[in-house]
Amino acid sequence: MASVKEIEKNKVKIEFEISQDALKSASLQAYNKNKGKFSVPGFRKGHAPKAVIEKFYGEGVFFEDAFEIAFPDAYGKALDEENVFAVSRPENVDIVSMEADKPMVVSAEVYVKPEVELGNYKGVTVTFEKKAVEEKDVQAEIDRALEQNARFEEVDRAVQNGDKVVLDYSGSVDGKKFDGGTAEAQTLDIGSGTFIPGFEEQIIGMKAGEEKDIEVKFPEDYRAAELAGKPAVFSIKLSSVKEKQLPEADDEFAQDVSEFDTYEEYKADVQKKLEERREKQNQYALEDAVVNKIVDNAKVDIPDCMIENQINYQIQEMEYSLMYQGLNLEQYMQYTGMTMDKLREQYREPSEKKVKTQLVLEAVKEAEKIEVSDEELDAQIAEFAKMQNKDVDEFKKGMKDNELEYIKDRAVYDKLIKMLVDAAKVRKPAKRKPAAKKEEAEAPAKEEKTEE
Repeated sequence: MASVKEIEKNKVKIEFEISQDALKSASLQAYNKNKGKFSVPGFRKGHAPKAVIEKFYGEGVFFEDAFEIAFPDAYGKALDEENVFAVSRPENVDIVSMEADKPMVVSAEVYVKPEVELGNYKGVTVTFEKKAVEEKDVQAEIDRALEQNARFEEVDRAVQNGDKVVLDYSGSVDGKKFDGGTAEAQTLDIGSGTFIPGFEEQIIGMKAGEEKDIEVKFPEDYRAAELAGKPAVFSIKLSSVKEKQLPEADDEFAQDVSEFDTYEEYKADVQKKLEERREKQNQYALEDAVVNKIVDNAKVDIPDCMIENQINYQIQEMEYSLMYQGLNLEQYMQYTGMTMDKLREQYREPSEKKVKTQLVLEAVKEAEKIEVSDEELDAQIAEFAKMQNKDVDEFKKGMKDNELEYIKDRAVYDKLIKMLVDAAKVRKPAKRKPAAKKEEAEAPAKEEKTEE
């Protein structure tokens, strides 16, 4: 039996019972977990019976661990019974009463999911205009392909910006070489900005075989603290200079990078793919515009713990991303001069927006009683199977319960967003009037004639 009392906005105190059976079972688990830690005269360590250990060390020797074992299950059941949606860990846990042969009464305080006051969400008006694929977009995509297929040819001339060079270098600070400051046959793209500021610029104008001392200064926030802000000298020897050679945008290039025989066919395919991609981008942008308007129309007091939890999630995602790049969070903060406090503050506003959006969409879903039929769920499963290049039946057989639940949630979300977008009123941005010519703007206004 449980009871709930609101103690402040979005925070409740819940009181519930832990049965004697649950406590006895938890106490036995605590004994089995910890018995190896106790030494009792007359028994091998870890072999003394529970009653003997309790008599020797005190009846409450296993109480703390037993309570920690029994609490989560009883607490979870109490939340379910009272329909309490907790959004934080329980705090201020207290034992209200504890009597022999009676359930233990426990209380805890917890923040709960806030109520959302929905504003207008059906038929909202948004200003939005689809972005079309222009000729410059197609050319930019082709230029990227040309760059990716560029070759570097060795040339007998001075280094220019954009060249690739091979060099040996040896760096020193205060006349002493430092770790990581020496390399042979190092390849460097001039203009890439990958080396210390000022280094690449001083190579411009050199020729293969030339030697030179370059003076630079390490940035104040350089990752190696012992070098940060210090002047350094690099003795370099240039081995070769290579110039970027872009392929011709012709039929031969089209055959090399695509399944098409002619450049015109290849270009048409690039445009088609860009238009398909742009169509999706336009759809996502429209959905965002509609959802943002609905979220702005709603009111909700969000407990700070929900925002903090979202910030924690964002930082964890960032750590995973850095890990794939061979970095960790500590290294990232050293390189960028970032601190954990700054990083958390950077994520605060977007995290608050993310939490509010989730709460508002959940409230709309409940208000509209959005559910998916078996047919709609099957269609969503088929989409996921297609993305993984699997047969639908094969995909279904390999699905776990949590994966099915995720796909179902996704189907509900997609249906909800479609309903909101279909109901929205979309208007194009007002066209700006062309600016008046300077001479017209500066000309004195003509006096109008009036009849007397």
